[in-house]
Amino acid sequence: MNWLNLFSAKRFGVSESVPLAQTRSRFEQDYDRIIFSHPFRKLQDKTQVFPMPEDDFVHSRLTHSLEVAIVGRSLAKEVGKIILSKNVDLRVSGIKYQDFGDVVSAACLAHDLGNPPFGHSGEQSISSFFLNTEEGQFFESMVKPAEWSDLINFEGNAQGFRILTNPNSGGLSLTYSTLATFTKYPLSSTSKKVHTRQSQHKFGFFNNDFTYFKTIAEELQLTKIAETNWLRHPLAFLVEAADDICYSIIDLEDATRLGLISFDQTKTLLAEIIGPKFSEEKLSKIVDLNEKLGVLRALAIYQLIQEVVSIFISKEAKILTGEFDHALTDKIPSTPVLEKISSISVKYIYQSGQVLEREIAGYEIIEKLTATFCQAVFTIKNNSKFASTKDKKVFRVLPDAFKLQLKNDQLSVYENLRIVIDFISGLTDSNASRLFKIISGNVKN
Repeated sequence: MNWLNLFSAKRFGVSESVPLAQTRSRFEQDYDRIIFSHPFRKLQDKTQVFPMPEDDFVHSRLTHSLEVAIVGRSLAKEVGKIILSKNVDLRVSGIKYQDFGDVVSAACLAHDLGNPPFGHSGEQSISSFFLNTEEGQFFESMVKPAEWSDLINFEGNAQGFRILTNPNSGGLSLTYSTLATFTKYPLSSTSKKVHTRQSQHKFGFFNNDFTYFKTIAEELQLTKIAETNWLRHPLAFLVEAADDICYSIIDLEDATRLGLISFDQTKTLLAEIIGPKFSEEKLSKIVDLNEKLGVLRALAIYQLIQEVVSIFISKEAKILTGEFDHALTDKIPSTPVLEKISSISVKYIYQSGQVLEREIAGYEIIEKLTATFCQAVFTIKNNSKFASTKDKKVFRVLPDAFKLQLKNDQLSVYENLRIVIDFISGLTDSNASRLFKIISGNVKN
């Protein structure tokens, strides 16, 4: 792969051809399109880690995504400056260091769009419905093996790619470069995975979205590994690093505010990252806990940005050839501290009572909704004369946009189920909880 091919201002799903040098603002427009989109706004009511709290400072998916975008932009602009200083052809083409920042910040902003309500427990419950329940297993004989693999392995990253590219859901027509940078896992659910490669830990597109990613990969000349598997766009490593930095530091910050971890413990960990710039004397002059945490967070993130930029530049050639395929935050001087933070987070944050309670609720809510809507849609589409009154009413609850898609009688069982999953995964935490109560008969007058 080479950088000149990796930047394309062409918009996905749009036939126009625009000279790169005249369209510097197109990557910036990607960011604007995402931030004004309906799927992005819904992240305000999707939990990052902790249930929606009384504490105004704790993060939702939306605030997390905004912060990841800021860190990603900083990383990419620094990387862009260095790469452009060495690459004459790239400079002549009109690429600026700001373009690196705009592409990465847009991809970062979108990185959680595909997450269902209740986060990873929501992902797992959709998969579990098809894999582990009789109602879900009923569909296996009606879909292709690759399609079944998609259903039993629901993946938020692939759902995000679907949201950004699917014309039926009003795809945002982002540039090819932003879409490729968004795709941290450029392979399908059925691709043979090499788990020592970071880019193959998960998958990035569903079976019926494969041709979309193939078009993007061919436009940017991403290196093909197998029939449904490519090397990452190099800037995807920076998207991943920005996310890793933010959730490592900011989950710790939130947990401290909620009293799950002591301030002294957090201070000690972040001081290890900050290094010589840490000043106990200056910190002691700050009275407010939130301000203290803010100072520590800013200094720690700044240091991690410098370390990630350094490792990216040192491994640039190997990233372009695919020889380097690791999380950047696993290869920096602060890695041992980040590993400590990860261990503490698992023990005190992700296993805390309020987080576990939310996850348990998420399993029940999402599995129930998936079962109810899949059954109703399948029955109405395939055996309408056997549809119950409840099935018909459940079908009517679907938003008009989804009902319009389902009117197409040429859709396969898999495609119909995919539309149902689009609906379920697109719900906010509050809407999913409300709908679950209604379906369960828990309705107050």
